[in-house]
Amino acid sequence: MSLATPLLAVVATMVFGGALFAVLGKDPVQAIATIFWEPLFGEFAFFYRPQLLIKGAPLVLIAIGLSLGFKAGIWNIGAEGQYIMGALFGAGVGLAFYPMESAFIFPLMVLAGAFGGWLWAMIPAILKVKFGTNEILVSLMLVYVAEQFLASMSLGLLKNPEGFGFPGSRNLQQYASAHNAELITGTGMHWGIVAALVAVIFAYVLLARHQLGFAIRVTGEAPRAARFSGVNPTRLVLFCLGMSGVLAGLAGMFEVSGPAGQVTIDFNVGYGFTAIIVAFLGRLHPVGILLAGLLMALTYIGGDIAQSQLGLPAAAIQVFQGMLLFFLLALDVLTNYRLRFGAGEVV
Repeated sequence: MSLATPLLAVVATMVFGGALFAVLGKDPVQAIATIFWEPLFGEFAFFYRPQLLIKGAPLVLIAIGLSLGFKAGIWNIGAEGQYIMGALFGAGVGLAFYPMESAFIFPLMVLAGAFGGWLWAMIPAILKVKFGTNEILVSLMLVYVAEQFLASMSLGLLKNPEGFGFPGSRNLQQYASAHNAELITGTGMHWGIVAALVAVIFAYVLLARHQLGFAIRVTGEAPRAARFSGVNPTRLVLFCLGMSGVLAGLAGMFEVSGPAGQVTIDFNVGYGFTAIIVAFLGRLHPVGILLAGLLMALTYIGGDIAQSQLGLPAAAIQVFQGMLLFFLLALDVLTNYRLRFGAGEVV
């Protein structure tokens, strides 16, 4: 059931999502086909397929970091804020060197992006280990603080002086030394995708072959046994939150220097929250997360096509994506409990 529930959740999402689209007056079969078929095999699939990697990379990168904490029972819900701060730190370094051309600028942006995400994640981490605060609430509230920083930078320090007063930074796609360009033309492959694949391999080796990975797994499954085995909970909290911050920050940096191209008020599009769905849909397993990230990227692209071709509202697509997590969590009950209807009771 543990392996079957993600597939059942996808099927249930299609069924009930189709019902939602029917209520909105759209052909449910056509809507589902548009979302899942058009990006892969439609008339313009040659254009949409590279977008799978572009959309999926930040989701996978963030979800891998979140999964390490989730496995240990450490709940970082603020990856969206760490994603934003990584983008701001990375773009800030790149713009600080403008218009100088150097091969060292982009690596410095990578380090800055990772540091920005790590720094933002350390706030809930330190508050948890020092004062016992709830990392869920702290990390989530910091998302809104990060969004205010984003708006402030777009209108202030990082604002393009040649932008005719419009909010937003210079376009990093036009600044060769700070541009996260395609490595292979026409494929969508850029350094963010490489980083996502490296993160998948790293997480797999860590969880399957390393003592730290064992500590993460045993802490999540049996906290008392973890304490008796000598696991240091403080170090584990700092590592898990710090690593998730690093990966979320890298995702933000690769996005702002590549597909997005610039810092804007609406730069963040919810990848940090969607990655939570990806992590659980992938069963917190690195390979599962990779596949779930591509599936979620497919719904993003297919959703955009459905909006343009069928006139579906954006909110309906967001509800459709949210159904995935809803049905996954609902069906997960069946992996732990057997429903037995008896005389006035359910067991």
